[in-house]
Amino acid sequence: MKKKIIVLCLALAMILSLTACGGSSDKLVLNVYNWGEYISDGSEGSLDTIRAFEDWYRETYGQSVTVNYTTYPSNEDMYNKISAGAVSYDVIIPSDYMIARMADEGMLQPLNFENIPNYKNIDESFRGLYYDPENTYTVPYTYGVVGVIYDANVVDKADVGGWDLMWNEKYADSILQYNNSRDALGVAMYKLGIDVNTTDKAQWDLAADELIRQRPMVKSYVMDEIYNMMESGEAAIGSYYAGDYFTMMEAQADHVDLQFYYPDPTNFFVDAMCIPTCAQNKELAEIFINWMLSEEPAVANAEYINYASPNKTVYENAGYIEDMGEDAMEILYPDLGDFSALYNKYAYRSLDQEMLDYINTLWEQVKIS
Repeated sequence: MKKKIIVLCLALAMILSLTACGGSSDKLVLNVYNWGEYISDGSEGSLDTIRAFEDWYRETYGQSVTVNYTTYPSNEDMYNKISAGAVSYDVIIPSDYMIARMADEGMLQPLNFENIPNYKNIDESFRGLYYDPENTYTVPYTYGVVGVIYDANVVDKADVGGWDLMWNEKYADSILQYNNSRDALGVAMYKLGIDVNTTDKAQWDLAADELIRQRPMVKSYVMDEIYNMMESGEAAIGSYYAGDYFTMMEAQADHVDLQFYYPDPTNFFVDAMCIPTCAQNKELAEIFINWMLSEEPAVANAEYINYASPNKTVYENAGYIEDMGEDAMEILYPDLGDFSALYNKYAYRSLDQEMLDYINTLWEQVKIS
């Protein structure tokens, strides 16, 4: 598989040099592929990170660079596009489990950290994690922890805590559940104390049974729809990432009072900057990554996307702390103890295709039950 990927990338470099990786050899072009809404873009007075990098590079090196910035909706879409050899990118920002898969398949290049001195800004807790145990391929970009969001005007305080709230019959038809197999079954497994990365099918059966028990209480299975439904008060309980809670809270209706807490245990994720094997300008990509780790863009990105940053210059920045506020800082950067130990224990990992097929079959049974 690794040889196949490399051949595809080399062929692409020679044949499609005027496409995704841009223009002639005397013109610097950097191709960045990221999630949508996942970088400070200049809106609402924020820093335009991409333009700022172009300006900084021209001032620093005396040469112009053009950043082609495009987005993807999911890790799987990004993986399929790159593995097919249809495009080439210099910097990508996948999630942890996809990083592990791409590294195993030879799709990522080892980083030259001599070009990334700002790596020193990354907190030690985010090094040596399962998806890159030797810190070979990645620089953490952001991270998050899954919690429960609820409307305090509907939910009794006495009922708040743990995953049981999402199974509380008192709030039937006000509960939202994830509309994808891994996350929905994961919630049930955390509730039951089951390893979310187990390969024991009987354990997955138990999680499916728990979702079937929950089914009559669920108003809707959702992904992005959770925003409107929670903000408007159409639903009162749902599970999502801490960073997205702030987006919902800012847009909530006057009669809604959204609150947030972390169940124990829960899911953790890390997204990280990588350079795929197909990259056409590795050194420039490393310079970009290094610049992204500097304080101004790192703070701007963290403020814009509302997710926690593993970068010390962000969470120690006085202006960032003041802008976010004490309550938000406590949610984004909770005192969870040993983060790396919790992450390595509870984060999702890649499963083989047979296991994924079995999980999807269980999910279909849940949906039609």
